[in-house]
Amino acid sequence: MQITILCENETGKGGARHCCSQWGFSAFIHTKTANILFDTGHTDVYKRNASNLGIDLNRSDFVVLSHHHWDHTGGLSQHDFQDKKKLILHPQVLEKIKAKHAQIFKRDFDIIATKIPLEFAPDIHYLGEIPRKNSFEKGTHKGDSMQDDSAIAIKSEKGLIVITGCSHAGICNICEYAMEVTGQKLYAVLGGFHLTEKDQDAVNATVDYFKAQKVERLYPMHCVDFPTMVRFYNEFGIAKSGTGDVISL
Repeated sequence: MQITILCENETGKGGARHCCSQWGFSAFIHTKTANILFDTGHTDVYKRNASNLGIDLNRSDFVVLSHHHWDHTGGLSQHDFQDKKKLILHPQVLEKIKAKHAQIFKRDFDIIATKIPLEFAPDIHYLGEIPRKNSFEKGTHKGDSMQDDSAIAIKSEKGLIVITGCSHAGICNICEYAMEVTGQKLYAVLGGFHLTEKDQDAVNATVDYFKAQKVERLYPMHCVDFPTMVRFYNEFGIAKSGTGDVISL
């Protein structure tokens, strides 16, 4: 399984010669059973980077949106798909994005809107609404309950792989629900963790959580500030991934 970062705040070593970056997130997920475009950043940067990296996005079997924010959904309105792709999202996404973008999505895609978990390809799950169970993650963003914030959970021989967009629901809440839905223990967690030094209680509790779960592979990026990335480096020895990097699991 390979995950290619098509858009992230910074360019990684893998994209140094071929890619540009901007605030946002997008990834192309290649598995034995499906190809998935997960989020699309803000503009057409994800498309240009994919082309420069030799990835044909028309090979995508599914498009999945993690939540409605502009830096994850805006680029999809500029897609070049030659046929109708299946677009998986929470129904609130279509209510919260710009009306002109919602019209494009409804016109150009076969939309699968769900609040409940969906196994949309063998061993690959869209999680739907994430229960907020712990006390240290707010599970909201600027007064928005963010019920549309979700993630992908992929079962593997080594354990559960969780891929997130921004984790407004709380990265630990997401991981707990992913384990409940799939019945597997965590192996890898990748994407935006939405952690900053301003909320040290959440950072400390999240570090403790991942230590307790003995997660083998951690890839925090996008909405994780520099001091928190340093903390993850010191605690887990992880290196920051960015646009153009390929993560093999």
